Amino acid sequence: MAADPGSPAAEAQYPCPDLAACIDFFVNRLGFRIATIFPADAPTAASLVGHGLRIRLIHGGAAQGHIRLPCAKLPGPADRMVVAPNGLVVEWFLADPPIEIPEGRADFLVTHSADGPRPAPGRAGMIYRDLIPGRQGGRFIASHIQIPDGGPVEDWVHFHKIRFQMIFCRRGWVRVVYEDQGPPMTMHAGDCFLQPPGIRHRVLEASPGLEVVEISCPAAHETLADLELVLPTGRVSPERVFGDQVFLHHVAAAAPWRPFETGAFEARDTGMTAATRGMADARVLRPGVTNAAGFAPHGHEILFGFVLEGSVSLECQGRRALGPTDAFVIPPGVAWGLNDGFADLRILLVTVG
Repeated sequence: MAADPGSPAAEAQYPCPDLAACIDFFVNRLGFRIATIFPADAPTAASLVGHGLRIRLIHGGAAQGHIRLPCAKLPGPADRMVVAPNGLVVEWFLADPPIEIPEGRADFLVTHSADGPRPAPGRAGMIYRDLIPGRQGGRFIASHIQIPDGGPVEDWVHFHKIRFQMIFCRRGWVRVVYEDQGPPMTMHAGDCFLQPPGIRHRVLEASPGLEVVEISCPAAHETLADLELVLPTGRVSPERVFGDQVFLHHVAAAAPWRPFETGAFEARDTGMTAATRGMADARVLRPGVTNAAGFAPHGHEILFGFVLEGSVSLECQGRRALGPTDAFVIPPGVAWGLNDGFADLRILLVTVG
C-alpha cells in the first residue's frame, strides 16, 4: 500500500509494565514530547515524538527491541546506551559522523578477470567485481561495475561519505544528474566523473552492456539517500566546492594525447589533479614511441592500474601478463614497468595521495 503524504507519521509500538515510568524516562531523560495520551484519567497508551522518531507506549508486558537516536555530540560512555524501564534498549549515535580513513597498507597486487573474485549483485541492480581484494587494509576499493541489460536504473538521489571517488566508463554510456551541475549529462566510453564528497546525484539510465570502473577511499563507506532534494536543482555552479574538490566531467574526445614521464608512452590527462586540488591523478596510457616503458618508484598512497583494452606485460616483482579488465596495484617505493604493449593498449592509471 502506498503511503498517503497527508497521513500522520507512522509509529513503532512497544509494551511497558509501568507506563508512567516509561513516559517519565523518555520525556525527562531523552527529551521526547507527548503527542497523544489515552485516556486522560487513567492512561493506558501514549505516543511520544522526538529525534525524528514517533513511538507508542502501551500498558502491558516488557518490550524487546533496540532504537537508535541521532545526536550532534555523543554523551559519555556510560550514557551512550541506556535501558528504558520496559527493557527497551536506547542507543545514541552521531547524526553526522566523521569519515574514518583506515591507515591501510600498501600491497603489490594483480587481479586477473579470469581467476579473480566473481562478480556479484550490488546496489540498484548493478553487478560488481572487486578489483582490490583485501582493499589495501580498508583504505581503497576499486570495482568493475556492469549493467548488462541497460535501460532506466532503479536509483534514487543519494550521496557518499567518501574522501575520494571517481567513475570511469569503459563500455557504453550512462546518464547521471548531479547537484548544481545542470541538466542530466551522459558519460561515454573513455569519459570519467569525479564525484566529490557529499555531492548529491542519481543514475538515470544506461546503455546495454555498460561497464564502468569505480575507485573510492575509504573502502567501506556509507551511501545515504537524500529524500528531500529534487534533481536537477535548476542551478549551474561548476565552481561549487564539495569537501575541497569540484565536480569533474572529463570528455575523452576533447583531451589530447601527450608524452608521459619518460616519453615512451603517451597519456590523456583527465583533469583529476586540478579538480581534487592535487590529491589524485587519473590518466589513460597508450604506447608512444616504443611499446615498453619503465617507471620510477612513486610516493603516493596507491597507484592503481586497469587494462581497458589490449594486452601488456607488467614488470614488478617478476613478469605478469595482463589482458582486458585485469587490474594491478603498485606499492610506493617500487620501480615497475610495462612491456610488449601493442598499439591497441589502453590502461587507466590512478594515483591518490
